[in-house]
Amino acid sequence: MDVTLWLEWFLGCLDRAIDGAQTLLTGLLAKAEFWNRISTQSLNERQRLILNRLLDGFEGKLTTSKWAKLGNCSQDTAYRDILDLVEREILQRDASGGRSTSYSLRQS
Repeated sequence: MDVTLWLEWFLGCLDRAIDGAQTLLTGLLAKAEFWNRISTQSLNERQRLILNRLLDGFEGKLTTSKWAKLGNCSQDTAYRDILDLVEREILQRDASGGRSTSYSLRQS
């Protein structure tokens, strides 16, 4: 009985599972490192919620409008939250400016 094909299939599945676990673990460790780095900073609930969304792989660009929708707040409050995080060097302004100003996490 030749089990070579089955072993190749099984080892391929195992390899993909290990790669997936490694990718997941890398993301979790990066998130833990981020929160550890800013652990001394006091943040409001909206800021924590949206920073977690960014760390989990936010799709698209973060703008004050998107912040306001995600945080269920006014655009003025969203702008103040973002400006606070920019001043603390947690977020950074992206290159585009004006009405299309967007923000992203500052790399440590």
